[in-house]
Amino acid sequence: MAAPAFEDIVETFEFLDDWEDRYRHVIELGKAMPPLDDSFKVPALKVQGCASQVWLRPLIGGGRFDFQGDSDAMIVRGLIAILHALYSGLTPAQVLAVDAPAELARLGLNDHLSSQRSNGLRSMVERIRKIAAEA
Repeated sequence: MAAPAFEDIVETFEFLDDWEDRYRHVIELGKAMPPLDDSFKVPALKVQGCASQVWLRPLIGGGRFDFQGDSDAMIVRGLIAILHALYSGLTPAQVLAVDAPAELARLGLNDHLSSQRSNGLRSMVERIRKIAAEA
């Protein structure tokens, strides 16, 4: 069960025929995401296991899961935006129920990301799940 914003991304990916267009769309999603304030780019919020620098700042309130994120790589910022669309607004229990690999497979990301990027994406999902489990 993904958040509705993720379904919009899935529909856009279905409309875009080739991976180059999808890749550009991922980058545009990253550009559209607000940057994380530098004061939150601290070791405690840094995601380990990513080739790029990645920070995720949890924002959980009113029983809903949300986060801010940033990276020094535009494609990774786009992946953070996709994860934000996948999880934002769900309850922590719903976050844990999301089958992220299956949902992300709907976008065909596994076939087009380098092994380092795939590992980084997996690390981000693990961090999000850990945050939700602790909420």
